[in-house]
Amino acid sequence: MKYMLIMRATDEALASLGEIDFGVMLETVGKFNDELIRAGVLVAAEGLEDAAEGVVVDYSAEPPVVTDGPYGETKELFNGFYILNVASKEEAVEWAKRLPITGAGFKTEVRRVPSIDEFPQDNEWVRKERAWREATGQL
Repeated sequence: MKYMLIMRATDEALASLGEIDFGVMLETVGKFNDELIRAGVLVAAEGLEDAAEGVVVDYSAEPPVVTDGPYGETKELFNGFYILNVASKEEAVEWAKRLPITGAGFKTEVRRVPSIDEFPQDNEWVRKERAWREATGQL
């Protein structure tokens, strides 16, 4: 089963990362990533650019309204993720508990990523996506 570990942080928590030597942070995160690789559970891992560089597309109006980041009143920002292929939610949680960037203001949300096999296989769009996944080596 695939699980996404969604890393979130408050503005204050993210600012505190600026106090850490970047080389030390790369080594700390790199060691954790290496553990995931050696365990055979890592599918993907990415950090995200600062929210000030992003935009928000708000669908409350027609046409949608695009606003430059940062996002105003957001209390926690999504700043990176891991996708793991593990046997259970409990195993995903155990990996999440070992993430190296921790402290006040940091949180990780753990959510299962459903497989394409869980969708109606007789649906035209599911068939097209399955064919694309097969053609690109994702299945």
